[in-house]
Amino acid sequence: MLSVGVGPLSLSIEHVLLILAFVVALIVGAIAGRKQKTPISGSLADIFLVAMVSARIGFVVRYFEHYENDWLGMIDIRDGGFDMVTGLVVALVFSAWLMWRRASIRRALGTAVAAGVVTWGFTTGAIALINQQTSGLPDVALTDMQERPVTLENIAKGQPMVVNLWATWCPPCIREMPVLEQAQQRYPQIRFVFANQGEHPETINRFLDEQALELANSLSDRAGELGRVVGSHGLPTTLFYNADGELVDSHMGELSQASLARNLERFDASYLSQSATEETGSDH
Repeated sequence: MLSVGVGPLSLSIEHVLLILAFVVALIVGAIAGRKQKTPISGSLADIFLVAMVSARIGFVVRYFEHYENDWLGMIDIRDGGFDMVTGLVVALVFSAWLMWRRASIRRALGTAVAAGVVTWGFTTGAIALINQQTSGLPDVALTDMQERPVTLENIAKGQPMVVNLWATWCPPCIREMPVLEQAQQRYPQIRFVFANQGEHPETINRFLDEQALELANSLSDRAGELGRVVGSHGLPTTLFYNADGELVDSHMGELSQASLARNLERFDASYLSQSATEETGSDH
């Protein structure tokens, strides 16, 4: 499961688990605080906000090279760029500081924060285990732009693969296309696949021509079967498979150069270094 549909919206499973942990912390905090007559919902909201801001700052610092020429991109959180380790550490430190400063809320706040952290850790681990057991390369009937049948396994041929689920009517899909196009050119050792969901090849070709995009492995999934098989309920969704055909990462939502770089780190470094070497050699 990669995402969850909530009415007309779709949320990545990571965001859903984070919201769940926050809700659990609020409920536990309300119960504990009621006994001591010390409301702590405001403090929990502060902790959550500080954690998210810190996680974003940590991500931007880590991948600053991709933001040097895009200062507005630093605050554009649509790419999902958050360093959760940084956010968790700062959240715990800030929680400790609040409990040190306000003895009256110490027990209730500590109980609520512990409940939230345990909930987040347990559910994240459980989902990761489930995904790991069902993470093989999907055997789905796709077609190329000439409507000939093709499979992901035939395209991969033992190489790492990035599979992008998209549609021409999806604005974030359109915005991220140049990023993926550049990555496809930069990393020839990695197979990039663009699996359009639900549209005819003629529509796809017209869109690619209008946008002046040159994408290898553009495929049509007319029935949207790939999205259903991998558990994706929203677009764009990008899947990262290693050379053994195992799903090692996924990203729901728009990709920036920074967030794509983070996901590609899940691949063996040799594929990235070889590609970088080849690119350097071709410049001379």
